[in-house]
Amino acid sequence: MVIISVKQSSGDGFLYSTPTSTPNSDLISSLCALHNARLRVRILAPSLRELAKHGPMKKGEDQGLDEVQEEHGGKAIEKNEWYQADPSGLRTGNGPGPRLAETLGRVAAEAEAYCAKEQVTARVNLDMAVVEDKIANMRGAVVMAYPMGLPEWDTIALALNSVDGLEGTGVAAEVMEPETAQLWVAGKEFVRGQLVSDRLGKNEKTKVIAKLQASGAGAPAREPAVSEEERKAMMAHYFKKQEEMKKLAEAGDDDYLASGWADSKNMKRNLQGVGSIKAPGLRF
Repeated sequence: MVIISVKQSSGDGFLYSTPTSTPNSDLISSLCALHNARLRVRILAPSLRELAKHGPMKKGEDQGLDEVQEEHGGKAIEKNEWYQADPSGLRTGNGPGPRLAETLGRVAAEAEAYCAKEQVTARVNLDMAVVEDKIANMRGAVVMAYPMGLPEWDTIALALNSVDGLEGTGVAAEVMEPETAQLWVAGKEFVRGQLVSDRLGKNEKTKVIAKLQASGAGAPAREPAVSEEERKAMMAHYFKKQEEMKKLAEAGDDDYLASGWADSKNMKRNLQGVGSIKAPGLRF
């Protein structure tokens, strides 16, 4: 199986494995589906935590701080036994209670952990079926907490239904269209109508870094020759050497005479075991 590391300019990414006999169009569609599913998890996980604490979202015209609406708007705010005012004013404050809140937080954390970029370092290939299962768990937890369903305008309800629910969120611009997206490796595009082997050969143990691009975006910038950590280490090494050279340049020509290695009798004294003996009253 070929290992494809899909990397983004932000440093985010994931691993995916596929045989070399896979058509490029199928590979691009699978990668786009995984990419978009991870975007849904990125929106859903923190939203579920907010749901657990502050309940469903208010309608657009009703959003605002409850305290201000009560004191200055004369509005009666509905409060359940677990009411906790939302400091952002976006949610009703009527959470589902401690037990269901714990369930919401747990499934959100599990989904985040599976889709995290750290999975690349751990060499875990993502499986679309598993990601869908994590999203289904979040959907089930929401149904348990709110059997009557969330309002249709709630971000969670929209994102749970499909990737179209991400419209208007912070990740909307990152959504990839499977029919038009482009896949690039080493500055060359995976041409639709060909196989993975036409681009990478038939070695099933190949591993490559790939970039998903929107249609018309052109070839992505090449990966730097060294990582950011390696660059920092190299800069620190060069700075240290530069400081050493500066000190040598500033030192007098005869400074080396005070060094132990410049003493012609130092080796003899060490062999005789008297190298560290000093005459009384003398200070070195």
